[in-house]
Parts: sequence; structure tokens; C-alpha cells
Amino acid sequence: MASAKTVLNIQMAARTRVGARERNEDDLRTGTHDGIAIAVLSDGAGGHSNGAIASDLVVRFVTSALQSQPEIAPRLLHAAVHDAHDLLLQQQRDKVDRERMHATLVVLWVDAERALGLWSHVGDSRLYLLRRGRVLHVTRDDSAVQELVDAGLITPEAARHHPLKSHLVCAMGVEGAFGAHTIEKAFPLEDGDAFLLCSDGWWESVTRDDVEHTLLEAHDPEHWLAGMEAIVHRAANPDQDNHTAIAVWVGEMPTR
Repeated sequence: MASAKTVLNIQMAARTRVGARERNEDDLRTGTHDGIAIAVLSDGAGGHSNGAIASDLVVRFVTSALQSQPEIAPRLLHAAVHDAHDLLLQQQRDKVDRERMHATLVVLWVDAERALGLWSHVGDSRLYLLRRGRVLHVTRDDSAVQELVDAGLITPEAARHHPLKSHLVCAMGVEGAFGAHTIEKAFPLEDGDAFLLCSDGWWESVTRDDVEHTLLEAHDPEHWLAGMEAIVHRAANPDQDNHTAIAVWVGEMPTR
């Protein structure tokens, strides 16, 4: 008799805070269905309420597009992100009050039955992948400051406080050259892997060491987020941006 397939247990938690701003222009959505998990996060910008509109449109569109797919595949994820970008462009062309509306995006798509994960991002919202309690991968920001780091002109630590740190070189809904950073093939997951998706208002105060240390102390994804959020609060940034994060655990607890 053939043995039953082992379906990875996916646990998720999320939180979003307004910070010191007048409104929260971050947005997120998570969900699981038939062994498929989706986590989507966006940080909007554009003045007035346009940032909130942009992030909401991006999150809802990408989530709906992925939920309608029969399988996870890089080409489908890449197409969903690019279609969301086209949607924002069209909104700006059709509605005068939505000019200059744009957003970041980071999305994780997991097949728990096949133990595979896909992700894509645009802008400076990030995805961290941790394995055995250590950061294995971090997405590369689409920012002017990241280009300075890549050129060896400033250090990653200096980039966290650089005056151009919020200047993006690519974003959802911005005219010109556009390309989402989508993983080329599905990534094999292991029991104990963990993901953090977050906006820049979150990672600006939370270092890589903080991400690892709080994970080791956490007993579930919600506790992990609480540990990192406490670090954001201790930073006491008087101009604290909206800060949003999604934690995704593959298995009962990340492998130590």
C-alpha cells in the first residue's frame, strides 16, 4: 500500500501599524486553501490617499490572480505581478486624481503538498528566507541606495540611514522600464524553514541578527513578529513609517 503524502504544515501571522504617519498606506493579505498558501504585502505611495489605494489594488489583484491558478509556477506568478503593474498604470491614465500612484510588492506562494515555494518582489519591501535559524536569502531592494551598496560606495549599515534610502528605481505603477524579480524555479522547502515579508518601515529598525535572534526565541509566528516589533518600538524613530510584516513558518517550528 502506498504511503500517504506528507503535507507541510504552514503557519502564518501578520501585523501592520501606522507608525507616526497620518494614515497607513501598507496593505497585506494571507490565505491557505487546498495545501496552497499565499502571502502578499505592499507599501503604497503617491500623495493624499493614493498610496493606500495603490497597495490595496496590488494586494487584491495579485491574491485573486494566484488563487485562480491550478498550480504554482514561476511564469504564472511573474504574469500576475506584471498584470498588477499594468492595472496601476491604467488607473493613473483613467483617473486624474490617481496620478503618480505607485507601490512596492513582495509575494510568497507555497505548495505545502509538494514542499515548493515561489516568490517575487518589486521595490524595497523584502522577503527573508531562514533555514535552521539563519538567514539564507534576502531579496535585493530596487533602490538608489542599494545600487550604491552594490558599487561599494557605501556599506549596508550606512544604507539604513542614507538620505536617499526611500528613493526607488523600480516600483509598481511607475512608467518606464519595469521588471519583477521572480524566482526562476520553485524552491524546495524543508520542514523548519521560515519566511519574513516586510515593508521598509519594518526592516529599517530590524537587522539581520535581530531577525535570527527573535526567531530562535519565538514559539510561533505571532511571537516572532512581536519580538521584532518590540525592536521597532525601542528604536523610537520620531518619523516612524508604516510598518508591516508577515511571518510564515513551514512545519511546527523552525529548525534550530
